[in-house]
Amino acid sequence: MRLILLCVGRCKAGPETELSQRYIERANAAGRALGFPRVELREFDESRAREPALRKAAEAKTILASLSPGARLVALDESGALVSSREFSAFLGKTRDEGAPALTLAIGGADGLSGEILEAASPIVSFGRMTFPHQLVRIMAAEQLYRAMTILAGHPYHRD
Repeated sequence: MRLILLCVGRCKAGPETELSQRYIERANAAGRALGFPRVELREFDESRAREPALRKAAEAKTILASLSPGARLVALDESGALVSSREFSAFLGKTRDEGAPALTLAIGGADGLSGEILEAASPIVSFGRMTFPHQLVRIMAAEQLYRAMTILAGHPYHRD
């Protein structure tokens, strides 16, 4: 199953980009034997619309247009469910076992994700009730993908 980390907003070269890439590379190495050939990072420019609602609507169109047929969509949003790393790992394994061709994790821009994306997503996952910059959420999502691979593989990286 393909894993796609879809990000509204582009990261500039620097430590945030390097760290997210490091976790993506680790997830790729760990995931191949588990039926996850690679984590693909897709970045889109933030909308330049003047109002937040218009920006979110334009970004939603871009997100929805980029989804592969049959792909599951996971929205990363502060309004979502709080899940443990083991629960997230189990979700990835179950989605793979059900035959989904791809799973897309969507990270919104500065204004977050639109209601249209939140309605299309199942599940909506939160890293906490605080607001985080999208660059940090990208790192956290990449690390959780790597951690999920290690949990599925029985590797000791994750400790309860």
